[in-house]
Amino acid sequence: MILLDVQHITKRFGGLVANNDISFQVAEGEVVGVIGPNGAGKSTLFDVITGYYTPDRGKVFFQGKEISRLRPDQINQRGIGRTFQKLRPFLQMTVLENVMVGALPRAGTIQEARREAEQLLAFVGLEDRMHVLAKGLSTGQRKRLEMARAMATRPKLLLLDEVTGGVDQKTIPGLIALIEKLRREGVTLLIIEHNMRVIMSLSDRIIALHLGRKIAEGTPGEVSRDPHVIESYLGKAYAQGH
Repeated sequence: MILLDVQHITKRFGGLVANNDISFQVAEGEVVGVIGPNGAGKSTLFDVITGYYTPDRGKVFFQGKEISRLRPDQINQRGIGRTFQKLRPFLQMTVLENVMVGALPRAGTIQEARREAEQLLAFVGLEDRMHVLAKGLSTGQRKRLEMARAMATRPKLLLLDEVTGGVDQKTIPGLIALIEKLRREGVTLLIIEHNMRVIMSLSDRIIALHLGRKIAEGTPGEVSRDPHVIESYLGKAYAQGH
């Protein structure tokens, strides 16, 4: 079943065309990676899908219904969750309270939201930090908190924006394992990631963007051999090594 259908999305900011006629689909159960250099339009595309920006042209459909003109909260209620490249926890609230905020709109009671938040913190490996203020977490722990909070909204599709960005090398394997765990739970994933080893190992398909346009789409192997992707993003050294 096609879960997400992005049709001819164009988004402009003055004279800058951040997304230029982008189309693709994500099927239920898939993991789809989005790659491209800085300024390629990746995060803008996520912002359009999740309602932070309205497209100037094109439409976004989720489970067969158009969501292009809905607010972010309405889109989230339909079943799309996301994390952000710039981490935004509520710093003066505990880790548990942060996740409860995500759970409350769908939970019947505060007790139910608490139970769900506790389960999710165990899932992401933060059960021992539950009662710590969010400002006391490391960057890697904040990434896990962001994922738990997004999962608390019970998404059918989860958009992950650079989960391994800004963390040290020792932290990355644990975050990769967590993404793989999410996949095993049946969550469909759309992932922006600059770490090529990570995105190539996780994804069923890759979409490559450059200067706002989609320049390639296919399996990780196909995209890594695409001459446009090599020239604009990967470089010949990467291609020769693979």
